[in-house]
Amino acid sequence: MSTVILLLFTGLGLGALYFLVAAGLSLIYGLMGVLNFAHGAFLTLGAFTGWEIARRAGSDNWGIFLLSLIIGAAAGAAFAAFTEFVLIRRLYQRHIEQVLITLGLSLATVALFDGIWGTDPVYIQGPAWFKDTTDIFGARIPNDRFVCIVAAVMVLLALVYFLKKTRYGMIIRAGVENRSMVTALGIDVRKAFTLVFTIGGAAAGLGGVLASHYFGYVSPMLGGSLLIFAFIVTVIGGLGSLTGAAIAAVAVAVLQQFANFYLGGTGDFVVVLALALVLLFRPSGLLGRTA
Repeated sequence: MSTVILLLFTGLGLGALYFLVAAGLSLIYGLMGVLNFAHGAFLTLGAFTGWEIARRAGSDNWGIFLLSLIIGAAAGAAFAAFTEFVLIRRLYQRHIEQVLITLGLSLATVALFDGIWGTDPVYIQGPAWFKDTTDIFGARIPNDRFVCIVAAVMVLLALVYFLKKTRYGMIIRAGVENRSMVTALGIDVRKAFTLVFTIGGAAAGLGGVLASHYFGYVSPMLGGSLLIFAFIVTVIGGLGSLTGAAIAAVAVAVLQQFANFYLGGTGDFVVVLALALVLLFRPSGLLGRTA
């Protein structure tokens, strides 16, 4: 029983990371139709920036950790806004060019991070509480899992509120449905779309800092490895559906953890199999809009 609970909470923590990356992907593609293969770079930059803050501060207390979260999210947001403004803005509705330029940017940033921080993983220390565990029905759950879960829930609630209750959220949703009409009303849709990229980058940067604590290290390849599963989560959940992404992130991560433990490390294969089944029987995803 304790093993099942440990795997469940480990999967929930990993699912929280998947969601933080997939949330940006789901927003950017679901609302704007942009295939962004550079999204993992936002996460990696956030992770390295958070690590640099903690290293230069020379402290592993909660204040420094929270500061690293804020600045890591800001770094991801700034990089995402720059990417949209300089590269993507001229390529809306041109999917092949989007794929090529964002894939090229992804490869270039990995090389850049290699040059700045080196190719070897950089091991990271967090608050002392992260090193402890909490007993839940006999299972010793690492405390950093709870931080990831709480952060993901807060991001989900904030994004849903933003899209449904704020003026810019309504502009974004209206611009997706009928961009020309919104522009005719004198509203600059381009600024709203840049904001979507910025929010997605902030979520990825936040996820990068949390991922570095979850795995205990940060490396130039961290974002790319998580991006693969974030794409799977986005497709399974349904493009443009944050709730679908959250459900799919938990399902994929928990399935992955149980398959790795009970089926001899076949978690990745089982996840890809689940993706294939969704594409065969429900191509729009769990909560995606059907054509």
